[in-house]
Amino acid sequence: MEQRTLIAVVLSILVLVVFQYFFVPEQQPVPQNEAADAVNSSPEAPGPKTQKPQAGQPEAGAEGAAKGSLQQAAPIAEALPPAASKGRTIVVDTSLYRAEFTENGGAVKSFVLKKYKKDLKDDSPGINLVNVSPPLLPLGLKIGASTTLDLRNYPFSSKAPETVELKSPGQETELVFTADLGNGALLKKTFTIRNDSYYIHMTLALENAAASSYSIFLYNRPFKEDNRYIFAGPSYYSGSLNEVKLDKTGEGQEFSGNVDWLSYGDNYFMTALIPELTQGPWNIKFLKLADDGLTESSMSHAIAPDRKSPLIADMGLYFGPKEIERLKGVGHNLEKAINFGWFDPIAKPLLYLLNFLYKYLHNYGVAIIVLTILIKLAFWPLAQKSAKSMKTMQKLQPKLQKLKEKYGDDKERLNKELMQLYRTYKVNPMSGCLPMIIQIPVFFALYKVLLMAIELRHAPFALWINDLSAPDRLMIPGVEIPMLGGIPVLTLLMGLSMWLQQKMSPTSMDPTQAKMMQLLPVVFTFMFINFPSGLVLYWLVNNVLSIVQQYYVNKFTD
Repeated sequence: MEQRTLIAVVLSILVLVVFQYFFVPEQQPVPQNEAADAVNSSPEAPGPKTQKPQAGQPEAGAEGAAKGSLQQAAPIAEALPPAASKGRTIVVDTSLYRAEFTENGGAVKSFVLKKYKKDLKDDSPGINLVNVSPPLLPLGLKIGASTTLDLRNYPFSSKAPETVELKSPGQETELVFTADLGNGALLKKTFTIRNDSYYIHMTLALENAAASSYSIFLYNRPFKEDNRYIFAGPSYYSGSLNEVKLDKTGEGQEFSGNVDWLSYGDNYFMTALIPELTQGPWNIKFLKLADDGLTESSMSHAIAPDRKSPLIADMGLYFGPKEIERLKGVGHNLEKAINFGWFDPIAKPLLYLLNFLYKYLHNYGVAIIVLTILIKLAFWPLAQKSAKSMKTMQKLQPKLQKLKEKYGDDKERLNKELMQLYRTYKVNPMSGCLPMIIQIPVFFALYKVLLMAIELRHAPFALWINDLSAPDRLMIPGVEIPMLGGIPVLTLLMGLSMWLQQKMSPTSMDPTQAKMMQLLPVVFTFMFINFPSGLVLYWLVNNVLSIVQQYYVNKFTD
Protein backbone atom coordinates (compact mmCIF):
# COMPACT_ATOMS: atom_id res chain seq x y z
CA MET A 1 0.00 0.00 0.00
CA GLU A 2 2.86 2.38 0.84
CA GLN A 3 4.51 1.77 -2.51
CA ARG A 4 1.30 2.28 -4.45
CA THR A 5 0.41 5.47 -2.60
CA LEU A 6 3.86 6.97 -3.07
CA ILE A 7 3.86 6.12 -6.75
CA ALA A 8 0.36 7.61 -7.08
CA VAL A 9 1.54 10.85 -5.43
CA VAL A 10 4.55 11.12 -7.72
CA LEU A 11 2.51 10.36 -10.81
CA SER A 12 -0.09 12.97 -9.80
CA ILE A 13 2.62 15.63 -9.64
CA LEU A 14 4.05 14.48 -12.95
CA VAL A 15 0.64 14.59 -14.61
CA LEU A 16 0.14 18.19 -13.46
CA VAL A 17 3.56 19.32 -14.64
CA VAL A 18 3.56 17.39 -17.92
CA PHE A 19 0.03 18.49 -18.81
CA GLN A 20 0.75 22.19 -18.30
CA TYR A 21 4.12 22.00 -20.02
CA PHE A 22 3.18 20.03 -23.10
CA PHE A 23 -0.57 19.90 -23.62
CA VAL A 24 -1.99 23.31 -22.72
CA PRO A 25 -1.84 25.13 -26.05
CA GLU A 26 0.33 28.18 -26.32
CA GLN A 27 -1.55 31.13 -27.81
CA GLN A 28 0.13 32.53 -30.86
CA PRO A 29 -0.16 36.30 -30.90
CA VAL A 30 -1.40 37.93 -34.07
CA PRO A 31 -0.32 41.49 -34.88
CA GLN A 32 -3.03 43.91 -33.92
CA ASN A 33 -3.51 45.40 -37.36
CA GLU A 34 -3.67 41.97 -38.97
CA ALA A 35 -6.24 40.83 -36.42
CA ALA A 36 -8.38 43.87 -37.10
CA ASP A 37 -8.19 43.22 -40.84
CA ALA A 38 -9.16 39.62 -40.28
CA VAL A 39 -12.20 40.61 -38.27
CA ASN A 40 -13.29 43.12 -40.87
CA SER A 41 -12.76 40.96 -43.90
CA SER A 42 -13.44 37.37 -42.88
CA PRO A 43 -16.89 36.19 -43.98
CA GLU A 44 -16.96 33.71 -41.10
CA ALA A 45 -16.16 36.19 -38.35
CA PRO A 46 -19.23 37.83 -36.80
CA GLY A 47 -17.14 40.82 -35.90
CA PRO A 48 -17.06 44.36 -37.25
CA LYS A 49 -17.60 45.21 -40.88
CA THR A 50 -16.65 48.65 -42.00
CA GLN A 51 -19.24 50.36 -44.19
CA LYS A 52 -19.03 53.68 -45.93
CA PRO A 53 -21.32 56.04 -44.01
CA GLN A 54 -24.19 57.59 -45.88
CA ALA A 55 -25.07 61.22 -45.56
CA GLY A 56 -26.78 61.95 -42.29
CA GLN A 57 -25.77 58.64 -40.67
CA PRO A 58 -23.02 57.76 -38.17
CA GLU A 59 -20.14 55.53 -39.19
CA ALA A 60 -20.54 51.85 -38.59
CA GLY A 61 -19.41 50.44 -35.25
CA ALA A 62 -18.28 46.93 -34.35
CA GLU A 63 -21.40 45.33 -35.84
CA GLY A 64 -22.39 48.07 -38.22
CA ALA A 65 -24.07 51.13 -36.70
CA ALA A 66 -27.83 51.01 -36.94
CA LYS A 67 -29.61 54.28 -37.49
CA GLY A 68 -31.96 54.13 -34.53
CA SER A 69 -34.76 56.06 -32.94
CA LEU A 70 -35.43 56.14 -29.21
CA GLN A 71 -38.77 56.18 -27.54
CA GLN A 72 -38.81 59.79 -26.55
CA ALA A 73 -40.61 62.66 -24.96
CA ALA A 74 -39.15 64.92 -27.65
CA PRO A 75 -38.53 62.88 -30.83
CA ILE A 76 -34.91 62.48 -31.84
CA ALA A 77 -34.12 63.64 -35.34
CA GLU A 78 -34.61 60.99 -38.02
CA ALA A 79 -31.14 61.67 -39.49
CA LEU A 80 -28.38 61.55 -36.86
CA PRO A 81 -25.17 63.56 -37.29
CA PRO A 82 -22.21 61.65 -38.74
CA ALA A 83 -19.48 60.32 -36.45
CA ALA A 84 -16.61 62.71 -35.89
CA SER A 85 -13.60 61.71 -37.92
CA LYS A 86 -11.14 63.44 -35.61
CA GLY A 87 -12.53 63.54 -32.11
CA ARG A 88 -10.21 64.91 -29.46
CA THR A 89 -8.15 62.69 -27.19
CA ILE A 90 -8.15 63.66 -23.52
CA VAL A 91 -5.24 62.40 -21.43
CA VAL A 92 -5.62 61.81 -17.69
CA ASP A 93 -2.25 61.48 -15.99
CA THR A 94 -2.24 60.07 -12.43
CA SER A 95 0.41 58.58 -10.17
CA LEU A 96 -0.76 55.06 -11.11
CA TYR A 97 -1.58 55.26 -14.82
CA ARG A 98 -1.87 57.39 -17.94
CA ALA A 99 -5.30 57.00 -19.57
CA GLU A 100 -6.48 58.33 -22.91
CA PHE A 101 -10.19 58.96 -23.47
CA THR A 102 -11.52 59.66 -26.94
CA GLU A 103 -14.50 61.79 -27.96
CA ASN A 104 -15.29 59.16 -30.59
CA GLY A 105 -17.67 57.01 -28.57
CA GLY A 106 -16.66 58.51 -25.24
CA ALA A 107 -14.47 55.45 -24.78
CA VAL A 108 -11.01 54.54 -23.45
CA LYS A 109 -8.35 54.15 -26.16
CA SER A 110 -5.33 53.61 -23.91
CA PHE A 111 -4.71 52.75 -20.26
CA VAL A 112 -1.00 52.45 -19.43
CA LEU A 113 0.01 51.32 -15.94
CA LYS A 114 3.04 53.22 -14.67
CA LYS A 115 4.14 50.74 -11.99
CA TYR A 116 4.03 47.64 -14.17
CA LYS A 117 6.42 47.50 -17.12
CA LYS A 118 6.43 45.06 -20.03
CA ASP A 119 9.90 43.83 -19.11
CA LEU A 120 12.89 44.72 -16.94
CA LYS A 121 14.62 47.04 -19.43
CA ASP A 122 15.16 50.58 -18.21
CA ASP A 123 13.23 52.05 -21.15
CA SER A 124 10.43 49.46 -21.07
CA PRO A 125 6.94 50.96 -21.52
CA GLY A 126 4.15 50.32 -19.05
CA ILE A 127 1.54 47.63 -19.55
CA ASN A 128 -1.34 48.93 -21.69
CA LEU A 129 -4.63 47.32 -20.66
CA VAL A 130 -6.31 48.53 -23.86
CA ASN A 131 -4.74 46.64 -26.76
CA VAL A 132 -7.49 47.04 -29.39
CA SER A 133 -8.18 49.55 -32.17
CA PRO A 134 -11.18 51.83 -32.82
CA PRO A 135 -14.05 51.28 -32.99
CA LEU A 136 -13.46 48.24 -30.74
CA LEU A 137 -12.73 50.29 -27.61
CA PRO A 138 -13.75 49.57 -24.02
CA LEU A 139 -16.80 51.38 -22.64
CA GLY A 140 -18.52 51.75 -25.98
CA LEU A 141 -22.29 51.99 -25.68
CA LYS A 142 -25.55 50.99 -27.35
CA ILE A 143 -29.00 52.32 -26.52
CA GLY A 144 -31.99 50.13 -27.27
CA ALA A 145 -35.60 50.94 -28.04
CA SER A 146 -37.65 49.95 -31.10
CA THR A 147 -34.28 49.85 -32.90
CA THR A 148 -30.73 49.99 -31.55
CA LEU A 149 -28.61 53.10 -31.62
CA ASP A 150 -24.94 52.15 -31.80
CA LEU A 151 -22.82 54.82 -30.08
CA ARG A 152 -19.49 52.98 -30.03
CA ASN A 153 -18.03 55.37 -32.61
CA TYR A 154 -20.52 58.18 -32.18
CA PRO A 155 -19.31 61.79 -31.74
CA PHE A 156 -19.25 62.94 -28.14
CA SER A 157 -17.90 66.26 -26.92
CA SER A 158 -16.17 67.29 -23.71
CA LYS A 159 -15.21 70.60 -22.16
CA ALA A 160 -12.20 69.05 -20.41
CA PRO A 161 -8.71 70.19 -21.45
CA GLU A 162 -6.67 67.80 -23.53
CA THR A 163 -4.43 66.98 -20.55
CA VAL A 164 -5.61 66.52 -16.97
CA GLU A 165 -2.97 65.89 -14.30
CA LEU A 166 -3.74 64.46 -10.87
CA LYS A 167 -0.75 64.73 -8.53
CA SER A 168 -2.01 65.24 -4.98
CA PRO A 169 -3.17 62.29 -2.82
CA GLY A 170 -6.92 61.87 -3.09
CA GLN A 171 -7.23 64.47 -5.86
CA GLU A 172 -10.24 63.86 -8.12
CA THR A 173 -11.53 65.04 -11.48
CA GLU A 174 -14.68 64.57 -13.53
CA LEU A 175 -14.71 63.97 -17.29
CA VAL A 176 -18.08 64.55 -18.91
CA PHE A 177 -18.73 63.38 -22.49
CA THR A 178 -21.97 64.51 -24.11
CA ALA A 179 -23.60 63.12 -27.24
CA ASP A 180 -26.26 65.19 -29.01
CA LEU A 181 -28.86 62.70 -30.26
CA GLY A 182 -31.00 65.37 -31.92
CA ASN A 183 -34.17 67.28 -30.97
CA GLY A 184 -32.83 68.07 -27.50
CA ALA A 185 -32.00 64.49 -26.53
CA LEU A 186 -28.61 64.23 -24.80
CA LEU A 187 -26.57 61.32 -23.49
CA LYS A 188 -23.92 62.09 -20.88
CA LYS A 189 -21.09 59.80 -19.79
CA THR A 190 -19.39 61.00 -16.62
CA PHE A 191 -16.13 59.50 -15.32
CA THR A 192 -15.00 60.31 -11.77
CA ILE A 193 -11.27 59.62 -11.50
CA ARG A 194 -9.14 59.62 -8.35
CA ASN A 195 -5.38 60.00 -8.33
CA ASP A 196 -4.43 57.07 -6.07
CA SER A 197 -6.95 54.47 -7.22
CA TYR A 198 -7.46 52.15 -10.18
CA TYR A 199 -11.21 52.36 -9.53
CA ILE A 200 -13.20 54.79 -11.72
CA HIS A 201 -16.84 55.68 -11.21
CA MET A 202 -18.98 56.04 -14.35
CA THR A 203 -22.57 57.19 -14.79
CA LEU A 204 -24.81 57.38 -17.87
CA ALA A 205 -27.59 59.95 -18.06
CA LEU A 206 -30.19 60.22 -20.83
CA GLU A 207 -32.01 63.57 -20.97
CA ASN A 208 -35.20 64.46 -22.85
CA ALA A 209 -35.66 60.93 -24.18
CA ALA A 210 -36.64 57.45 -23.10
CA ALA A 211 -35.15 54.07 -23.96
CA SER A 212 -35.75 50.44 -23.10
CA SER A 213 -32.17 49.26 -22.40
CA TYR A 214 -28.48 49.98 -22.68
CA SER A 215 -25.42 47.84 -23.38
CA ILE A 216 -21.82 48.59 -22.51
CA PHE A 217 -18.84 46.80 -24.07
CA LEU A 218 -15.35 45.57 -23.22
CA TYR A 219 -12.83 44.53 -25.87
CA ASN A 220 -9.48 42.92 -25.21
CA ARG A 221 -6.80 40.53 -26.29
CA PRO A 222 -4.55 38.63 -23.86
CA PHE A 223 -2.21 41.02 -22.04
CA LYS A 224 0.76 38.67 -22.48
CA GLU A 225 1.82 36.38 -25.30
CA ASP A 226 2.32 33.11 -23.42
CA ASN A 227 -0.69 32.02 -21.34
CA ARG A 228 -0.13 28.28 -21.39
CA TYR A 229 -0.09 27.96 -17.58
CA ILE A 230 -3.05 30.18 -16.65
CA PHE A 231 -6.52 31.21 -17.77
CA ALA A 232 -6.74 34.40 -19.82
CA GLY A 233 -10.09 35.67 -21.05
CA PRO A 234 -13.49 36.98 -19.97
CA SER A 235 -15.17 36.06 -16.71
CA TYR A 236 -18.03 37.17 -14.49
CA TYR A 237 -19.17 36.70 -10.90
CA SER A 238 -22.73 35.69 -10.10
CA GLY A 239 -22.61 33.97 -6.74
CA SER A 240 -19.57 32.08 -8.03
CA LEU A 241 -16.74 32.77 -10.44
CA ASN A 242 -17.41 31.82 -14.06
CA GLU A 243 -14.46 31.78 -16.46
CA VAL A 244 -15.62 31.86 -20.08
CA LYS A 245 -13.49 29.77 -22.42
CA LEU A 246 -14.00 30.47 -26.11
CA ASP A 247 -11.92 28.22 -28.34
CA LYS A 248 -12.93 29.14 -31.89
CA THR A 249 -13.49 32.41 -33.70
CA GLY A 250 -17.22 33.08 -33.78
CA GLU A 251 -17.91 31.08 -30.62
CA GLY A 252 -20.01 32.82 -27.98
CA GLN A 253 -21.77 32.41 -24.65
CA GLU A 254 -24.61 34.21 -22.88
CA PHE A 255 -25.87 34.57 -19.31
CA SER A 256 -28.85 36.29 -17.71
CA GLY A 257 -29.24 36.98 -13.99
CA ASN A 258 -27.72 38.89 -11.08
CA VAL A 259 -24.11 39.91 -11.73
CA ASP A 260 -21.51 41.44 -9.40
CA TRP A 261 -19.03 42.18 -12.18
CA LEU A 262 -17.85 41.32 -15.67
CA SER A 263 -14.19 41.38 -16.62
CA TYR A 264 -11.40 40.43 -18.96
CA GLY A 265 -8.13 39.37 -17.38
CA ASP A 266 -5.28 36.95 -16.88
CA ASN A 267 -3.35 36.05 -13.74
CA TYR A 268 -1.84 39.54 -13.39
CA PHE A 269 -4.21 42.23 -14.75
CA MET A 270 -7.90 42.83 -15.43
CA THR A 271 -10.42 45.30 -16.80
CA ALA A 272 -13.83 45.10 -15.16
CA LEU A 273 -17.35 46.55 -15.27
CA ILE A 274 -18.89 46.67 -11.79
CA PRO A 275 -22.58 47.65 -11.68
CA GLU A 276 -23.68 49.37 -8.49
CA LEU A 277 -27.05 47.69 -9.03
CA THR A 278 -26.25 43.97 -9.03
CA GLN A 279 -29.86 42.83 -9.21
CA GLY A 280 -30.83 41.51 -12.61
CA PRO A 281 -31.74 40.51 -14.93
CA TRP A 282 -28.41 41.51 -16.42
CA ASN A 283 -27.79 40.07 -19.85
CA ILE A 284 -24.15 39.44 -20.59
CA LYS A 285 -22.68 38.13 -23.84
CA PHE A 286 -19.25 36.96 -24.91
CA LEU A 287 -18.00 36.56 -28.47
CA LYS A 288 -14.58 35.61 -29.79
CA LEU A 289 -13.81 37.84 -32.76
CA ALA A 290 -10.36 36.65 -33.88
CA ASP A 291 -7.89 33.81 -33.48
CA ASP A 292 -5.49 35.96 -31.46
CA GLY A 293 -7.96 36.04 -28.56
CA LEU A 294 -9.76 39.29 -29.43
CA THR A 295 -12.98 39.10 -27.42
CA GLU A 296 -16.13 41.19 -27.20
CA SER A 297 -17.86 41.20 -23.81
CA SER A 298 -21.01 43.16 -23.09
CA MET A 299 -23.52 43.62 -20.32
CA SER A 300 -27.03 44.95 -20.86
CA HIS A 301 -29.75 46.12 -18.50
CA ALA A 302 -33.32 47.29 -18.91
CA ILE A 303 -34.20 50.93 -18.28
CA ALA A 304 -37.31 51.51 -16.19
CA PRO A 305 -40.03 53.01 -18.42
CA ASP A 306 -41.25 55.26 -15.58
CA ARG A 307 -37.84 56.55 -14.52
CA LYS A 308 -37.89 59.99 -12.92
CA SER A 309 -34.18 60.78 -13.14
CA PRO A 310 -32.01 61.11 -16.28
CA LEU A 311 -29.65 58.56 -14.67
CA ILE A 312 -29.81 55.22 -16.47
CA ALA A 313 -26.59 53.56 -15.30
CA ASP A 314 -24.34 53.74 -12.24
CA MET A 315 -21.23 51.64 -12.65
CA GLY A 316 -17.70 51.17 -11.35
CA LEU A 317 -14.69 50.41 -13.52
CA TYR A 318 -11.48 48.70 -12.50
CA PHE A 319 -8.49 48.80 -14.85
CA GLY A 320 -5.45 47.55 -13.00
CA PRO A 321 -3.44 44.78 -11.32
CA LYS A 322 -4.98 41.77 -9.61
CA GLU A 323 -3.64 42.64 -6.17
CA ILE A 324 -5.84 40.93 -3.64
CA GLU A 325 -5.95 43.83 -1.15
CA ARG A 326 -6.84 46.38 -3.84
CA LEU A 327 -9.58 44.18 -5.24
CA LYS A 328 -10.97 43.52 -1.80
CA GLY A 329 -11.05 47.27 -1.15
CA VAL A 330 -13.23 47.81 -4.23
CA GLY A 331 -15.87 45.43 -2.89
CA HIS A 332 -18.52 43.69 -4.97
CA ASN A 333 -16.61 40.38 -4.58
CA LEU A 334 -13.99 41.64 -7.02
CA GLU A 335 -11.26 39.75 -5.13
CA LYS A 336 -12.93 36.55 -6.36
CA ALA A 337 -11.30 37.29 -9.71
CA ILE A 338 -8.12 35.84 -8.20
CA ASN A 339 -8.80 32.16 -8.63
CA PHE A 340 -6.45 29.36 -7.61
CA GLY A 341 -8.84 26.61 -8.65
CA TRP A 342 -9.62 23.70 -6.34
CA PHE A 343 -7.01 24.82 -3.85
CA ASP A 344 -8.32 28.38 -3.48
CA PRO A 345 -9.34 28.00 0.23
CA ILE A 346 -5.74 27.07 1.07
CA ALA A 347 -3.96 29.24 -1.50
CA LYS A 348 -5.58 32.55 -0.46
CA PRO A 349 -4.35 32.33 3.18
CA LEU A 350 -0.88 31.41 1.90
CA LEU A 351 -0.90 34.51 -0.34
CA TYR A 352 -1.92 36.70 2.62
CA LEU A 353 0.88 35.17 4.68
CA LEU A 354 3.40 35.73 1.88
CA ASN A 355 2.41 39.40 1.63
CA PHE A 356 2.53 39.73 5.43
CA LEU A 357 6.10 38.41 5.50
CA TYR A 358 7.08 40.77 2.67
CA LYS A 359 6.01 43.80 4.73
CA TYR A 360 8.82 43.05 7.17
CA LEU A 361 11.39 41.34 4.93
CA HIS A 362 11.05 43.61 1.85
CA ASN A 363 12.15 40.77 -0.45
CA TYR A 364 9.75 38.22 -1.87
CA GLY A 365 12.55 35.69 -2.36
CA VAL A 366 13.37 35.80 1.36
CA ALA A 367 9.62 35.74 2.11
CA ILE A 368 9.29 32.53 0.06
CA ILE A 369 12.16 30.95 2.03
CA VAL A 370 10.60 31.90 5.38
CA LEU A 371 7.15 30.73 4.24
CA THR A 372 8.63 27.38 3.15
CA ILE A 373 10.30 26.99 6.56
CA LEU A 374 7.03 27.78 8.36
CA ILE A 375 5.13 25.23 6.29
CA LYS A 376 7.86 22.65 6.88
CA LEU A 377 7.72 23.27 10.64
CA ALA A 378 3.94 22.92 10.62
CA PHE A 379 4.22 19.50 8.99
CA TRP A 380 7.41 18.45 10.77
CA PRO A 381 5.73 15.98 13.20
CA LEU A 382 3.82 14.30 10.36
CA ALA A 383 6.87 14.16 8.11
CA GLN A 384 8.94 12.82 11.00
CA LYS A 385 6.42 10.06 11.58
CA SER A 386 6.37 9.25 7.89
CA ALA A 387 10.18 9.07 7.68
CA LYS A 388 10.39 6.80 10.73
CA SER A 389 7.71 4.52 9.34
CA MET A 390 9.48 4.25 5.98
CA LYS A 391 12.75 3.43 7.75
CA THR A 392 11.05 0.70 9.81
CA MET A 393 9.38 -0.72 6.74
CA GLN A 394 12.75 -0.87 5.02
CA LYS A 395 14.17 -2.91 7.92
CA LEU A 396 11.20 -5.28 7.72
CA GLN A 397 11.60 -5.78 3.98
CA PRO A 398 13.53 -9.09 4.26
CA LYS A 399 10.92 -10.52 6.63
CA LEU A 400 8.11 -9.34 4.34
CA GLN A 401 9.79 -10.99 1.38
CA LYS A 402 10.12 -14.31 3.24
CA LEU A 403 6.45 -14.27 4.17
CA LYS A 404 5.48 -13.60 0.53
CA GLU A 405 7.63 -16.51 -0.61
CA LYS A 406 6.22 -18.82 2.07
CA TYR A 407 2.53 -17.91 1.81
CA GLY A 408 2.35 -16.48 -1.70
CA ASP A 409 -0.32 -18.98 -2.75
CA ASP A 410 -2.47 -18.44 0.34
CA LYS A 411 -3.61 -14.78 0.36
CA GLU A 412 -5.67 -15.12 3.53
CA ARG A 413 -2.80 -16.65 5.52
CA LEU A 414 -0.35 -14.10 4.05
CA ASN A 415 -2.50 -11.18 5.19
CA LYS A 416 -2.83 -12.69 8.65
CA GLU A 417 0.94 -13.13 8.98
CA LEU A 418 1.59 -9.60 7.72
CA MET A 419 -0.79 -8.10 10.27
CA GLN A 420 0.91 -10.09 13.02
CA LEU A 421 4.31 -8.82 11.87
CA TYR A 422 3.07 -5.23 11.91
CA ARG A 423 1.68 -5.66 15.45
CA THR A 424 4.92 -7.21 16.66
CA TYR A 425 7.03 -4.31 15.43
CA LYS A 426 4.32 -1.69 16.15
CA VAL A 427 4.24 -0.30 12.65
CA ASN A 428 1.35 0.78 10.45
CA PRO A 429 2.10 0.54 6.70
CA MET A 430 -0.27 3.44 6.06
CA SER A 431 1.44 5.74 8.57
CA GLY A 432 4.17 6.51 6.05
CA CYS A 433 1.68 7.56 3.38
CA LEU A 434 -1.07 9.48 5.17
CA PRO A 435 1.17 12.41 6.26
CA MET A 436 2.37 12.75 2.68
CA ILE A 437 -1.21 12.74 1.36
CA ILE A 438 -2.23 15.42 3.87
CA GLN A 439 0.56 17.70 2.63
CA ILE A 440 -0.36 17.40 -1.05
CA PRO A 441 -3.16 20.08 -1.02
CA VAL A 442 -0.80 22.57 0.65
CA PHE A 443 1.91 21.84 -1.90
CA PHE A 444 -0.42 22.36 -4.86
CA ALA A 445 -1.94 25.50 -3.28
CA LEU A 446 1.49 27.08 -2.83
CA TYR A 447 2.43 25.94 -6.34
CA LYS A 448 -0.55 27.92 -7.72
CA VAL A 449 0.26 30.99 -5.59
CA LEU A 450 3.88 31.15 -6.73
CA LEU A 451 2.85 30.60 -10.35
CA MET A 452 0.09 33.23 -10.46
CA ALA A 453 0.66 35.94 -7.82
CA ILE A 454 1.30 39.37 -9.35
CA GLU A 455 3.39 40.22 -6.29
CA LEU A 456 6.20 38.09 -7.76
CA ARG A 457 6.07 39.75 -11.19
CA HIS A 458 9.44 41.48 -11.76
CA ALA A 459 10.21 41.01 -8.04
CA PRO A 460 13.99 40.67 -7.52
CA PHE A 461 15.58 38.15 -5.17
CA ALA A 462 19.40 38.19 -5.22
CA LEU A 463 22.40 37.93 -7.52
CA TRP A 464 21.26 37.03 -11.05
CA ILE A 465 17.64 36.36 -10.05
CA ASN A 466 15.92 39.69 -10.77
CA ASP A 467 12.42 38.40 -11.56
CA LEU A 468 10.79 35.70 -9.42
CA SER A 469 8.02 35.24 -12.00
CA ALA A 470 10.51 34.33 -14.76
CA PRO A 471 12.83 31.32 -15.18
CA ASP A 472 16.26 31.79 -13.61
CA ARG A 473 19.10 32.25 -16.04
CA LEU A 474 22.69 33.10 -15.20
CA MET A 475 24.07 34.96 -18.19
CA ILE A 476 27.78 34.60 -18.87
CA PRO A 477 29.26 37.28 -21.17
CA GLY A 478 30.34 35.80 -24.47
CA VAL A 479 28.67 32.43 -23.76
CA GLU A 480 25.47 31.60 -25.63
CA ILE A 481 23.55 28.51 -24.52
CA PRO A 482 21.17 27.19 -27.24
CA MET A 483 17.45 27.46 -26.42
CA LEU A 484 18.08 28.48 -22.80
CA GLY A 485 20.15 31.63 -23.24
CA GLY A 486 21.76 31.22 -19.82
CA ILE A 487 22.49 28.63 -17.14
CA PRO A 488 19.44 27.61 -14.99
CA VAL A 489 21.53 27.46 -11.82
CA LEU A 490 18.63 27.40 -9.37
CA THR A 491 16.91 24.63 -11.30
CA LEU A 492 20.07 22.52 -11.43
CA LEU A 493 20.53 22.94 -7.67
CA MET A 494 16.91 21.89 -7.21
CA GLY A 495 17.51 18.71 -9.24
CA LEU A 496 20.70 17.95 -7.29
CA SER A 497 18.92 18.40 -3.96
CA MET A 498 16.12 16.11 -5.11
CA TRP A 499 18.65 13.44 -6.08
CA LEU A 500 20.44 13.73 -2.70
CA GLN A 501 17.14 13.55 -0.82
CA GLN A 502 16.19 10.41 -2.72
CA LYS A 503 19.56 8.80 -1.94
CA MET A 504 19.10 9.46 1.78
CA SER A 505 15.49 8.30 1.99
CA PRO A 506 14.78 4.66 2.88
CA THR A 507 12.61 2.71 0.49
CA SER A 508 10.72 -0.56 0.58
CA MET A 509 10.27 -0.67 -3.19
CA ASP A 510 11.51 -3.54 -5.32
CA PRO A 511 14.62 -2.90 -7.48
CA THR A 512 12.60 -2.17 -10.65
CA GLN A 513 10.46 0.46 -8.93
CA ALA A 514 13.52 1.95 -7.26
CA LYS A 515 15.26 2.40 -10.62
CA MET A 516 12.20 4.14 -12.03
CA MET A 517 12.15 6.53 -9.09
CA GLN A 518 15.80 7.40 -9.69
CA LEU A 519 14.77 9.08 -12.92
CA LEU A 520 12.54 11.59 -11.11
CA PRO A 521 15.28 14.16 -10.32
CA VAL A 522 16.21 14.27 -14.01
CA VAL A 523 12.57 14.53 -15.12
CA PHE A 524 11.75 17.26 -12.61
CA THR A 525 14.88 19.23 -13.48
CA PHE A 526 13.87 19.21 -17.13
CA MET A 527 10.28 20.20 -16.29
CA PHE A 528 11.30 23.05 -13.99
CA ILE A 529 13.70 24.71 -16.43
CA ASN A 530 11.03 27.13 -17.67
CA PHE A 531 9.09 27.45 -14.41
CA PRO A 532 9.15 30.74 -12.45
CA SER A 533 12.23 31.03 -10.29
CA GLY A 534 10.04 31.72 -7.24
CA LEU A 535 8.50 28.27 -7.59
CA VAL A 536 11.91 26.64 -8.12
CA LEU A 537 13.22 28.47 -5.04
CA TYR A 538 10.40 27.05 -2.94
CA TRP A 539 11.06 23.51 -4.16
CA LEU A 540 14.82 23.85 -3.56
CA VAL A 541 14.37 25.12 0.00
CA ASN A 542 11.80 22.42 0.72
CA ASN A 543 14.22 19.76 -0.55
CA VAL A 544 17.05 21.11 1.61
CA LEU A 545 14.82 21.05 4.70
CA SER A 546 13.72 17.50 3.85
CA ILE A 547 17.39 16.48 3.57
CA VAL A 548 18.06 17.94 7.04
CA GLN A 549 15.08 16.09 8.46
CA GLN A 550 16.07 12.82 6.82
CA TYR A 551 19.61 13.16 8.14
CA TYR A 552 18.20 13.58 11.64
CA VAL A 553 15.99 10.49 11.25
CA ASN A 554 18.79 8.36 9.85
CA LYS A 555 21.27 9.38 12.55
CA PHE A 556 19.14 9.45 15.67
CA THR A 557 16.31 6.99 15.00
CA ASP A 558 16.76 3.28 15.52
